Amino acid sequence: MAHLPFSATSAQSMSISHSKFILGFMGFNRITHSPELFLIRSPRSSYSRRKLSVKNVASNQKQKLKDSVTQEEGIAGDLGTFIPDSTSIASSIKYHAEFTPSFSIEQFELPKAYFATAESVRDTLIINWNATYDYYEMMNVKQAYYLSMEYLQGRALLNAIGNLELSGAYAEALRKLGHDLEDVARQEPDAALGNGGLGRLASCFLDSLATLNYPAWGYGLRYKYGLFKQHITKDGQEEVAESWLEMGNPWEIVRNDVSYPVKFYGEVTSGADGSKQWVGGENVVALAYDVPIPGYKTKTTINLRLWSTKLAPEEFDLRAFNAGDHAKAYAAMKNAEKICYILYPGDESLEGKTLRLKQQYTLCSASLQDIIACFERRSGEHVKWENFPEKVAVQMNDTHPTLCIPELIRILMDVKGLSWKEAWDITRRTVAYTNHTVLPEALEKWSLELMQELLPRHVEIIRRIDEELVHTIIAEYGTEDLDMLKQKLKQMKILDNVELPDSVAELLSKSEENSSVDPAEEVESSVEENKPTAEEDESVGLDTENKKEVTVDEAPKLPKVVRMANLCVAGGYAVNGVAEIHSEIVKSEVFNEFYKLWPEKFQNKTNGVTPRRWIRFCNPDLSKIITKWIGTEDWVVDTEKLVTLRKFADNEELQSEWREAKRRNKIKVASFLKEKTGYFVDPDAMFDVQVKRIHEYKRQLLNIMGIIYRYKKMKEMSLEERKIKFVPRVCIFGGKAFATYVQAKRIVKFITDVGATVNHDPEIGDLLKVVFVPDYNVSVAEVLIPGSELSQHISTAGMEASGTSNMKFAMNGCIQIGTLDGANVEIRQEVGEDNFFLFGAQAHEIAGLRKERSEGKFVPDPRFEEVKAFVRSGIFGPYNYEELMGSLEGNEGYGRADYFLVGKDFPSYIECQEKVDEAYRDQKRWTKMSILNTAGSFKFSSDRTIHEYARDIWGIEPVVLP
Repeated sequence: MAHLPFSATSAQSMSISHSKFILGFMGFNRITHSPELFLIRSPRSSYSRRKLSVKNVASNQKQKLKDSVTQEEGIAGDLGTFIPDSTSIASSIKYHAEFTPSFSIEQFELPKAYFATAESVRDTLIINWNATYDYYEMMNVKQAYYLSMEYLQGRALLNAIGNLELSGAYAEALRKLGHDLEDVARQEPDAALGNGGLGRLASCFLDSLATLNYPAWGYGLRYKYGLFKQHITKDGQEEVAESWLEMGNPWEIVRNDVSYPVKFYGEVTSGADGSKQWVGGENVVALAYDVPIPGYKTKTTINLRLWSTKLAPEEFDLRAFNAGDHAKAYAAMKNAEKICYILYPGDESLEGKTLRLKQQYTLCSASLQDIIACFERRSGEHVKWENFPEKVAVQMNDTHPTLCIPELIRILMDVKGLSWKEAWDITRRTVAYTNHTVLPEALEKWSLELMQELLPRHVEIIRRIDEELVHTIIAEYGTEDLDMLKQKLKQMKILDNVELPDSVAELLSKSEENSSVDPAEEVESSVEENKPTAEEDESVGLDTENKKEVTVDEAPKLPKVVRMANLCVAGGYAVNGVAEIHSEIVKSEVFNEFYKLWPEKFQNKTNGVTPRRWIRFCNPDLSKIITKWIGTEDWVVDTEKLVTLRKFADNEELQSEWREAKRRNKIKVASFLKEKTGYFVDPDAMFDVQVKRIHEYKRQLLNIMGIIYRYKKMKEMSLEERKIKFVPRVCIFGGKAFATYVQAKRIVKFITDVGATVNHDPEIGDLLKVVFVPDYNVSVAEVLIPGSELSQHISTAGMEASGTSNMKFAMNGCIQIGTLDGANVEIRQEVGEDNFFLFGAQAHEIAGLRKERSEGKFVPDPRFEEVKAFVRSGIFGPYNYEELMGSLEGNEGYGRADYFLVGKDFPSYIECQEKVDEAYRDQKRWTKMSILNTAGSFKFSSDRTIHEYARDIWGIEPVVLP
C-alpha cells in the first residue's frame, strides 16, 4: 500500500514542478473556444523563473493569432524540445493525486495512481492538442472528418506515453512513487466504444492521421455501457453492462460550451417562398466530449469528438414534476439519455430499431453542425458555401453514417438558405463512403415508414435524391429497352418497393404488357432480397435462430425500405472497398450497376493497422530485435524497412533471438490464461489462436470441429503414437457473440464445453488444450497476439471484406492458416505462398457449391460425419447440440444446408493442419517463416492506407506544426 506525504509545503512544491508541463499561450484555444492562461518562460530561463501572460484572441482575428504565434515561436519551440525527467513527472503525478482528486486522499493505491498518471500525461497532450488546432485555424487547412459508430481504442496510457517518447521517464517516476508502470496501466479499462474490426480500424486510422500530421478529426458516440461485458459460465456467454465509465475517464474533456440540438419526429412546413422548415417533435441536445489522439514522435495531436445526449432544461416538464407525475417528467430525460447508452441496441423490436436510427442520426446531425460551425468560423465574415468541399471531406465508415447525406442537404437548404441544386452539388463533392461488406442483402435497409415518422424532412430529401438518380439512369440508358431499364432501376433505386415518380411511372408502364418476367418469380426475388440475413458488416451480428423463412401463399405487400448503401453511392463522390478481392466484388457484384454508371467513383483501400500499438508497444522484445537487425527504429513509421529482415531470415543468431522473444511472450500468455480462465498451459506447446467476433461466416465452428477430430484421433492412439503424430497445441479462442445471435452463442457454449472435456482428460494432458478467453478486447489482443504462433483466418471465401487481425498477427511473426478471403489474399502474396497455410474453396466457387448442395449432390467427407456423430454421442456434456449440428445438414432451408460450407472445407482444413504440425516440428523452418511474415507485413500499416485516403479521396496534405 503506497502512501504519499502531502502538506502545504509539498503541495506548493508540486504546483511549481507541475508548471513544467504547462505551455505558454499560443493563441485562442480552438477546441475549448476560450482564451487560455499559460505559464511562459524565456528560452534561456529556468522553470523557477516564470511569468504569467494573459492573452485573449477572438476566433476570427487571424492576424492577431498569427502575430501571437510568431512572437511566441521561440518559446513554443523551446518548450517543444523540453523532455520532462522522472523527477518533474513524479511531481506532476503527485500534484494530480492531491489537486485533481478522483479518490480519497489518504492513500496512493493503484487506481488512484492510474488516474493521476493519466492526468499528468493529458497535461502534456493538451499542450500539443491546443497548438495543433490553433495552427489549423490559422492556416485554414482542408480537414478530413471521419464518422464511425465504433472506435475500439484500447487502453490509452501506454500508447500515449509511447508516442510522446516518455515511457522510460514515467516508469522511473512511478518507481519513485512506489508503483510499477505496467501495474498502473492495467488499472485502465478499455473504452467501450466499439466491438470488432470496424471500430479498431477507425482507431488505427486516427493514430496514423496524427502520426503523419494530417489535419483530421474523428466523430463518434460516447456509449455509457458499450456493447456488453462478456462472462463465460457453465451456460456459455452471459452479457452484463460495461462499467468503463464508472470511475470516470481521465482522457476525456467535456465541452459544456459545445452542444447542438438534435430533433426527431415533428412535421415539415412550407413557407410562401417554397422554403421548408422542420418543426415540433422531440428535441435532445448532443454534448461534446473530446479525447486527444497523439501522433508518434510529432507535436500533432488530433481530436476524437464523442457525442453524449441529454435533455435540454427547457424540455423538462417541471409542471408535471411538481404535480407529482414524476414518471412523466423523468421519461423525457431518460428518453434523451438512452440514445447513447448501448452500442448496437437489440433491434428485434420497433423500439430497438427506433433507438438505432436515433443513434445514427445523432452522430450525423451533431457532427455536421459542428463541422459547419468550424467552416463558418474559419471563413470569417464572408462564407462562400461553394468552397465547402475545398475545405471539408467527410468519410462515412460503413453505412451507419449515411444520414450525413440528407442531413447536410437539410442544413444547407433549410438553415443556410441554399437552393436544392447548390446543396446537392456541395454534398456530392463532400461525402465519401467506405463499404465493409460483400453481401448485398447485408447492407443496411431502413423501414421507410419508421424513417418517415422519425425524420420526415429527411425522407423528403431522400425522395428527391432518388428521383434525381432515376432520371440520371434514364438519361444514361434511354428508354428503348424498357425491360432492361426497369431491371436497372430495381437494382439501383434508393427507395425499394416504392412507387416511381409519376412522370417515370407513366413512361415505364408501356412495358408491362410485354414483360417476359413471370410475376411469381418477380415476387419471389423481391422477398429473397428483403429477407433478414445472418450476415453483418464489421460491427454487429444478428439473431439467426428466431428468424422465420418467408412463405407466400399470395402476392405479399412488400415492405418499403430505404437502401442506405445505394444512398451512399448516389450521394458520395468516392466509394472504396477495404481489400483487393473485396473491392473487385464490390464492383462486379455488390454495386455492379453503379460501377457501370460511375466507374470513376470506385477505389480500393486495403485496410491497415498501426505498427505503434500492434508491435512497437505491445511487443517490445521483438521490436528491439527488429531495430537491431534493420539498424534503425524508423520502421515504426516506415514499415517498408521491415523488408530488410528477409535477407537475415536464415541467420541462426537472429533465429535464436527471435525464438527467445516469442517464448517470453508465450510465458506472458500462459500466465494471463491462468489468471483469466484457471487453465494452466505449457508455453512450449504451439499457441494456435482464433480471436474475433463470433459469427458463423468466420467459422469458429470449423476450427472447433477440427479440434474435436484431433482429440478423437488422439483418444484412439497409444501415448507413444500420439506424441509421434501430434505436435502439442494450445487452441485459444476469444470474441463476443451478439446478444441475440443464438447460433453464435451456441458456438461459444460448444467451444467451452469441448475445452472442459479436453482440458481435464488425463490421457491427453498437455498435448491438447482448448481455452476460451472471456471478454476479448484490445488489451487482451495486445497480450495474445505477440505470443501467438499460428492464427486462424478461416472465413468462407468471399465473405470477409478484409480483416485487420490477420495483419496484426503477421506483423508479430505469427504464421496464418486461412482461405483466400479478404486481406488474406494480399498477406499471402507479401509473406510468400510457402509461409501461409492455405486451404478451402475460393470465392468464385462458392455460388456453385451452394447450388450443388441445394440439388442434393454434396457428399460429406466421412471424417466430417465421424466428428458430428462424436458430438452427438454426448462426450462433451449434456447440452443438446442438435440445432448446431443440424445447421450443417440438409440441402435447403433457413439455418440448414451448411450455408457457410464448413463440411465442404473440412477435409481440406484438417489436411492443412497436418502440414502445420509438420512445419512446426522443424523449428528452424518455422522461425524463418515467422521472420518472413513480419518482413512481409510492411504493406499492412495503416500509415500506408491513410496516405492513400489523403491523396486519392480527401485531397488533404500533411500540416507540420512549426
